[in-house]
Amino acid sequence: MTATRDTEGTGHAVPWLPYGLAGVKIVFILAVFRLLSTPFSEEMFGEQWLPMPTWDWALASATPTLLVLLARRPADWTALSGELTFLRIALTFYLVYGLAFAALQGEAVLWTSVLAGLVGLVAIHLLNHKEPAHDS
Repeated sequence: MTATRDTEGTGHAVPWLPYGLAGVKIVFILAVFRLLSTPFSEEMFGEQWLPMPTWDWALASATPTLLVLLARRPADWTALSGELTFLRIALTFYLVYGLAFAALQGEAVLWTSVLAGLVGLVAIHLLNHKEPAHDS
């Protein structure tokens, strides 16, 4: 989990993957809390404090996809391999919610979360089946 990348060309390695993964987990927890807060407030207090998620859901669904696309180097992908189950769960959750509400309630912006979920899941599948490069 300590894969590093020299992003500035200075020769010093910058650890970025643990921070990116922590960010994805925090965003996922906040997105689930945000999703559940609307029916909770309506049930407990008789009024809806927040509308159902739309653009914020689309933004949250892009975070695991960005992490997967940024960690496509073999060293980064190897370090991320222990967290693939969590990433699949998050991407599937974003995909299912986005698809249900985009199709049933006509929220066009949620098609972005559907696209992000599909891209992320396809990227995970392709990167898992990619053979490592061998130097001859």
